[in-house]
Amino acid sequence: MSSAKLKIGIIGCGGIANQKHMPSLAKLTHLGEMVAFCDIVEERAVKAAKEFGTEQAKVYLDYKELLQDESIDVIHVLTPNLQHSFITVAALEAGKHVMCEKPMAINSIEAKKMLEASKRTGRKLTIGYQNRFRDDSQVLYKACRHGEFGDIYMAKAHALRRRGVPTWGVFTDKEQQGGGPLIDIGTHALDLSLWFMDNYKPKSVTGSVFHKLGDKFEGNIFGPWDPKSYEVEDSAFGFIKMENGATIFLECAWALNITDTREAMTTLCGTEGGAEMKGSPAMGKGELVFNSAKFGKLVETKATTGGGIAYFDAGAEDPGVKEARQWLESILQDTEPLVKPEQAYVVTQILEAIYESAKTGKTIEIADRSVE
Repeated sequence: MSSAKLKIGIIGCGGIANQKHMPSLAKLTHLGEMVAFCDIVEERAVKAAKEFGTEQAKVYLDYKELLQDESIDVIHVLTPNLQHSFITVAALEAGKHVMCEKPMAINSIEAKKMLEASKRTGRKLTIGYQNRFRDDSQVLYKACRHGEFGDIYMAKAHALRRRGVPTWGVFTDKEQQGGGPLIDIGTHALDLSLWFMDNYKPKSVTGSVFHKLGDKFEGNIFGPWDPKSYEVEDSAFGFIKMENGATIFLECAWALNITDTREAMTTLCGTEGGAEMKGSPAMGKGELVFNSAKFGKLVETKATTGGGIAYFDAGAEDPGVKEARQWLESILQDTEPLVKPEQAYVVTQILEAIYESAKTGKTIEIADRSVE
């Protein structure tokens, strides 16, 4: 490390940078400071530097120039998905630790390049799955590790919106993003399910991908989009069979004619009980329900993750801040980040297999599934 306080470079100053990463890092200045900002749109980088950077913060249009600054310790890669892999690899090879926003990459080949570069260089790599840091996620993870549900053999990964198609940036550009809701929000739900189950050995995947509502934008919470530029799926579904026989059903959609919307949530079923995430966790209104059979009756228990005291939880820390803190501390203390790149690699493999299965109409066997 160049100093006790990490020097951070931001590559990509668009939506996710402004919504999550930069505001979160700004609350952790005792751990690190943002000293460089890069974007292909100069105005975005300039604005970010003024709002979140140090007084001497530099602005770049070319990420390669930013990476030449030897004083920078950490890079946050916050670009469209297509650019995740090659920028991350370049940053790792330049001696930087890297936080890459989800998904890890647009396919498993590119994701593996990132994983190999991290191992080759000895630099830390993590992926932006901040939903692991929600209070309900932390409670459920502890319950799983405690054996509360026994052998978890079935899970549902939920990422469903009724009409929530993002109409900004390049979200509907297949080349830049690699896909639609499956790779965008389905990735969060799948990550949670695999993490809770602690099962990263997929055997086969069968998937369906639909392009049915690309021209039906009425009622979209983000406003209308241009159907002519809508190149990605509006919904996708996958059936994942693990090596030990456990199964995961992944459902995700930006647009689907349903009323029960659930995003970044999971349902777990085990031999001793189960659990369901409900409500709106991302809005601080999540509900965690455990279920089991006791004393001759079926029992449901709601886990309270907040204090339940008026005003007391108003200042509860955002998952994005928790994510950033754990990431920076893992570098300073030389410990593992909560989200390991090997885990994110498996998520990428499964998402890729769903797309391939839908395209070919066949079940896809996943051959390379090793995770250390």
